[in-house]
Amino acid sequence: MIPDECRLLELLSTSADGCTELHLAGQGFTLEQIVSLARAGFATSTTQRGYSGGHSVDLTRVRITDAGQRALAEWQQ
Repeated sequence: MIPDECRLLELLSTSADGCTELHLAGQGFTLEQIVSLARAGFATSTTQRGYSGGHSVDLTRVRITDAGQRALAEWQQ
């Protein structure tokens, strides 16, 4: 893993509910980085409906997997 992927996993590991793609983008992560971790089995994403300003919006929430936790622990050693 590269440092940015580890930083992303570290961020995800601090939140029991995961983070939205919008939040991750605000932290400087790209969609490609998120997709890469999901394809490797280190993260999952789910889409949920939310409301903002009276309008319905779809939010994608990203969570770390058990495999992602293990990979992060190995990288931190």
